[in-house]
Amino acid sequence: MKNLRHGEFFGQTNKTLHFDGLTITDTEYTHPFVDWHYHENPYFTFLLQGNMKEGNKKEIYDCSAGTLLYHHWEDAHYNIKPDVFTRGFHVEITEKWFENFQLSKDKVEGSFNIKNPDLKLLTYQIFKETKLNDKSFEMTINQLLLTIFSQLSNQKDNLQKKPAWVKHIEEILHENFTEKLSLADLSQTLDIHPMHLSRDFHKYFQCNLGEYIRKLKIEKSLSILNDFETLSEVALECGFSDQSHFIRCFKENIGITPLKYRKILK
Repeated sequence: MKNLRHGEFFGQTNKTLHFDGLTITDTEYTHPFVDWHYHENPYFTFLLQGNMKEGNKKEIYDCSAGTLLYHHWEDAHYNIKPDVFTRGFHVEITEKWFENFQLSKDKVEGSFNIKNPDLKLLTYQIFKETKLNDKSFEMTINQLLLTIFSQLSNQKDNLQKKPAWVKHIEEILHENFTEKLSLADLSQTLDIHPMHLSRDFHKYFQCNLGEYIRKLKIEKSLSILNDFETLSEVALECGFSDQSHFIRCFKENIGITPLKYRKILK
């Protein structure tokens, strides 16, 4: 089984950044099939365009644009890519980075698909920072990455403590966020009191229902920005009431306008 060393990824790498024990790459996937392999360092894979299938010892993921995966060091996996342009963004983390920030690299283990919209939006912001000519981008990326690891660690610690309705509502929201949802209907479906849902949602999702739904909409918009000619079409596809509302929410979550983000995606 092939062991990929620091900075090694299959495909055509278009841009590489090295700083503070991080290696960040923007890579086009060119191999239709990559056999079982592993990497010497933990890393995140974020699919910017296209799609692929990835398998590890526990699961197989159908990955489309916007998929965020985490791979622990030396966790074996394989990839299958259809005949479409597919582009990935990787953040590889060395032992030096973990030591610099006094973290254990074993605090988060395994290979898994990250569906939390907060973490995906943070990763989009990391990608954005790599494309902007800003002197503080290294500090900003470190801050964003520390926030991601903090949230991943908290999720792991709280995994056994979550009531069943938390997973259920997460599934409902991810499947129906473009539709009009009501607190009363959600409470009835979950069979819990609306007051209980209102009070405890923030405890498990660190935001209110409306904010969570808006984050899911923004997450979707980021993965389809290049698929539509106008922003109004993107806004409609993602369930926003109008283009101005979409632009305002996008800037609040990502820090720049959708049009500016579309430019750095190219």
